[in-house]
Amino acid sequence: MSRTGEQSIYTLIARHALEKGIKGRTLLELPAPLPEGLRRPGAVFVSLKKKGALRGCIGTIQPLQDNLATEIAANALSAALHDHRFSPVTPAELDELEISVDLLSEPQKIEAIAALDPRRYGVIVRAGMRSGLLLPDLQGVDTVEQQLQIARQKAGIHPHEAVDLYRFTVERYY
Repeated sequence: MSRTGEQSIYTLIARHALEKGIKGRTLLELPAPLPEGLRRPGAVFVSLKKKGALRGCIGTIQPLQDNLATEIAANALSAALHDHRFSPVTPAELDELEISVDLLSEPQKIEAIAALDPRRYGVIVRAGMRSGLLLPDLQGVDTVEQQLQIARQKAGIHPHEAVDLYRFTVERYY
């Protein structure tokens, strides 16, 4: 699930988008033609941390952009500027940010929580028009019950309300 080592092309795109968008308030210009792996659409979450603490996280369950590169750039800027839990990232903070990019698999509907594992699978809970998502392998989320409780809270779904459950995997890049 996780990839470490050299900074990935995915996190480089996110960092460049942040630098352009926060410092220059202009959109990132992507190379043309895009490398093969970045041409396809894809669902992506971008997480920003500062000194180990979450500073922003925004993503998409289904792709909204034409390609993965644009999806990453858009979600990086949204995580920095539009995550309602945090004030917007300032230019002075950019060098302190740690960035991770999660590429999501297609969600699979599941019938029982026994099919979940918080280390391996992310979860989506849905009740009517409300849905909540929690990425897998998050520090402090050790049980399926914790994972479901957090996803329900994010969506405003009460603990005993019936939900549809979906799971997905991620490829995480730093």
